[in-house]
Amino acid sequence: MKRAVITGLGALTPIGNTTAAFWDNLVKGTSGAARITRFDPSRFRTQFAGELKGFDPQQLLDKADIRKTDPFTQYALAAAEEAVKDSGLDMSKIDPFDAGVIWGSGQGGMQTFEEQVKEYTQGDFNPRFSPYFVPKLIANMASGMISMKYGMMGINYTTVSACSTSNTAIMDALNYIRLGKAKVIVTGGSEAPVTEASVGGFCAMKAMSTRNDDPAAASRPFDVERDGFVMGEGAGALILEEYEHAKARGAHIYAEVAGAAMTADAYHMTATHPEGLGAYKAMQLALEDAGLNPSQVDYLNAHATSTPVGDLSEIKAISKLFGEQPAHLHISATKSMTGHLLGAAGAIEAIACILAIRNGIVPATINTTQLDPLIPAGLQIVLQQAIEKKVKVAMSNTFGFGGHNGIVVFRDIN
Repeated sequence: MKRAVITGLGALTPIGNTTAAFWDNLVKGTSGAARITRFDPSRFRTQFAGELKGFDPQQLLDKADIRKTDPFTQYALAAAEEAVKDSGLDMSKIDPFDAGVIWGSGQGGMQTFEEQVKEYTQGDFNPRFSPYFVPKLIANMASGMISMKYGMMGINYTTVSACSTSNTAIMDALNYIRLGKAKVIVTGGSEAPVTEASVGGFCAMKAMSTRNDDPAAASRPFDVERDGFVMGEGAGALILEEYEHAKARGAHIYAEVAGAAMTADAYHMTATHPEGLGAYKAMQLALEDAGLNPSQVDYLNAHATSTPVGDLSEIKAISKLFGEQPAHLHISATKSMTGHLLGAAGAIEAIACILAIRNGIVPATINTTQLDPLIPAGLQIVLQQAIEKKVKVAMSNTFGFGGHNGIVVFRDIN
């Protein structure tokens, strides 16, 4: 099969609106969590999130296009714009049917749905919905808009697998390139979940941290006092390109997508399998797909959302695959800084893995001061400060409601 490499990156996150800013703040250990500004959160159990700072869609889109798109699509277009520019792609030199988009979003146009239903129920109940209600709402609109912007006429669709969504998209892009069905695919994910309905729904589930007095320290994966995840928003974009095609045009290559796999827990609507069985198998299969063994993985970006049950089930899966004292493996949870971007989480965490390979730095897990005593002492979880380390192979874990487990493995191309 053909090989797939990464030639462009784009990031829009709570700790930086570009890839460079995102990485700089990851290395510094910056938290993006703060009290919600988009609406008055005082009535909610959780009153904070990782919001974007200073993002202005008017710098990218005209007013007409802003009216026609939900924020999750605007975020997708912003991240894709950076990634395409970074890749140096010239679409005039590519058959448009060789270029596609496989994008992901777990919720789609949540803000649009909420606003339109409010207008309907607070009015006179006449059906005066916007003609853009459905196009703004549907989750596939981000992939469609990216393809329209760049004239990419090949494979085009959107994946939805909750918090594994972006990794599902990356895996599909990898496999289509492997099979020779595309030469270039824009992939990744975007999410705009900081709305009253979305926050309220997760509050009702008691899934989010309620550390309202100290939002910046609320996401504390693996900590004995962790109490839930911190919601985040944004997007991550990757340009996946067939290796020989990238070489022929002299593209800069960040890394190779070495392998990927998915499994299902088949256990519970929202909880991970307590023994991490599905997560373990997905990691094992991803390494097999990459032709690698566990001893070759240098860095693991854990899903680790800072929930009491989820973090431990992932640790059990990691320990089963890598052993309880893997000297070669360093683990960190970058959600401690970005919050949990739901369907976009895998995309920005993939970028963290790729830049760890490129820069020889493993980002830290911030806020975690006392590891849960149930975590094996031999696991090397990077705490508080990033470390320098040569990273040749990095693994990104994502797990989603519905029992979806999505794992992607990246490898240094050199």
